[in-house]
Amino acid sequence: MKKETIEKLLKDVKDGSIAIDEAMRLLKSLPFEDLGFAKIDTHRDLRRGFPEVIFCQGKSIEQIVKIVEKVSHHGDVVMASRASREVYEAVCKTKPDAEYFETARIILVGKKRKVETQNIIAVISAGTSDIPVAEEAAVTAEILGHPVERIYDIGVAGVHRLLGNREKIFKANVLVVVAGMEGALASVIGGLVDKPLIAVPTSVGYGASFDGLAALLSMLNSCAPGVVTVNIDNGFGAGYFACLINQMGK
Repeated sequence: MKKETIEKLLKDVKDGSIAIDEAMRLLKSLPFEDLGFAKIDTHRDLRRGFPEVIFCQGKSIEQIVKIVEKVSHHGDVVMASRASREVYEAVCKTKPDAEYFETARIILVGKKRKVETQNIIAVISAGTSDIPVAEEAAVTAEILGHPVERIYDIGVAGVHRLLGNREKIFKANVLVVVAGMEGALASVIGGLVDKPLIAVPTSVGYGASFDGLAALLSMLNSCAPGVVTVNIDNGFGAGYFACLINQMGK
């Protein structure tokens, strides 16, 4: 529940437009609402500046739909990650204004946030196969209200592609670099820029890549300063963290 909502509730009680019992019922949802199978964090927007994001993987469609309904009741925007089209279609039955970003597997109910900043987040992928994770990062950042520059398929196997995009890379305030295989792109770019870089290993690659473990270890061992690494395929975490950096000193 937002601060403005609480203030309005208190005003409604004071002028008699809402009964005290009803106000008490609404206040019981602070700071979370217990659904039995999930506890909705209704205060997260107040604490973090954005509501709780629903991670769909492992949840039933019925659970997701109910969580979406409850989260939307407490705020103006709902974001759900790792959502299939089947989940989206179920959400649309109760939230017809829902939007689906298929490549990123993200559902948005409501409008994207607006942040007063001109700082750009560059989301870079090594290969086309890394784009789904890169899109999860890019769409997350855009929903949180930040301008994003997408620079895809510039991996080190053809380093001239990277150099051909260097002006776009240098203009960015924060960089998210997404790569599978050996994950070398993060170190290469990290050695060229003076901005924070978030490395995202992906599970893309042949057998010895061990579903992203090789890229993860490569990025963790990067000799380029200013590089931090999130977990394998965690585009959402990278996009969210990039926004926290990007809005500092805006």
